[in-house]
Amino acid sequence: MTDVVTPPTSPVSRERSKEIKRLSVISTARQVRLLSRAELTELTGLSPATLTPLVRELIAEGYLLERGPGTSRAGRPRAMLEFNPRAELVAAVSLEPTRISCEIADSDGTVIAHRAVRLAGDIVETICRSVPELAGDGLPALRGVAIAAPGVSSGGTVRLAPSVGLVEGQEIGESVQRHLGVPVVVDNDVNLMAAGEHAAGAGSDVADLLLLHVADGIGAGLVLDGQVRRGAGGAAGEVGFLPLDPSDQGHDGIGPFEARWSENAVAERVVALAPGRRPDAPVAALVELARTDARAAAYLDEVLTAWSRLIVSCACVIDPGRVLLSGAATQLDDDAVARLQTLVDASAPAATEVRRAVLGDRAVLHGAVSYALAAAAAGTPQLLPTP
Repeated sequence: MTDVVTPPTSPVSRERSKEIKRLSVISTARQVRLLSRAELTELTGLSPATLTPLVRELIAEGYLLERGPGTSRAGRPRAMLEFNPRAELVAAVSLEPTRISCEIADSDGTVIAHRAVRLAGDIVETICRSVPELAGDGLPALRGVAIAAPGVSSGGTVRLAPSVGLVEGQEIGESVQRHLGVPVVVDNDVNLMAAGEHAAGAGSDVADLLLLHVADGIGAGLVLDGQVRRGAGGAAGEVGFLPLDPSDQGHDGIGPFEARWSENAVAERVVALAPGRRPDAPVAALVELARTDARAAAYLDEVLTAWSRLIVSCACVIDPGRVLLSGAATQLDDDAVARLQTLVDASAPAATEVRRAVLGDRAVLHGAVSYALAAAAAGTPQLLPTP
């Protein structure tokens, strides 16, 4: 009697197999934007029999739009399919000193809605209320949420963010994820800026870069081999905590370096040099004052020297090749940027180009959209982004 050999069961369930194929069609259509069914078959490798019901479902869900026939060199023109970026919405949330900014964007990064609400009460509750309200009728299309925090983020918990009251640490990601039912990523705001500049800004043509962001604090976002690097505890790039001398310990979540050389520190010195109200753009005010005031010129040189030493210290360890100035540092005029480049060239162990970031506040959005879509495409919840 011959034994009947039972073929091994596939490790991939039928449902999961269909979902993989579905994601392949969505990814291909998102990349190509306008294509025929025949082109979709060729690019995905799926048979027409498999593709036909998937396309029908995606049209019903709004992912694909049917367009008129395209041009054809021979034979009958083929009906075309167009990817609909509004079928995938993401929320970008930024925790700021006095408010929470929230934007809803489609998969192209086009902002559909924006709202800023006062930072009062529980942060998680505010986020979970604001995102659905802002998404409105588009809530069913929400695919992911990215939260930018001005501190250290690890596993969805934010700490060392004194400007928003999160010094010791608070779990944010999992709570928002559980409430909204979509993947949530939480990361340092400067990491998001670096990801945004790398995706669509002044770093889009390189694989390695360092973004130096000067604001109330000073932080750096690091991209190596095209990937944002966060370190074992999520604290990579916390350059504001670099000590200035052996006695420096930092206090209340503020590092020694940023306590002395941040935008706040510059603003205080500018007011001391030219008494009056605090300028809205302290670095720009210092540059202007330095044209006619020798004391301001000397202080500007101190600032540039300090920032150059910070850049060189980073270059000695990671050799980013390109450094992007962000935040208040973009207020430097061309002469000051050239002076900073000269100081870096004199001490850096390898060529390190210094230039301004170009996206401004939009850098966070571009990075957040990238993060949120990556989390949505993974199909499972993520508290640490892997764009």
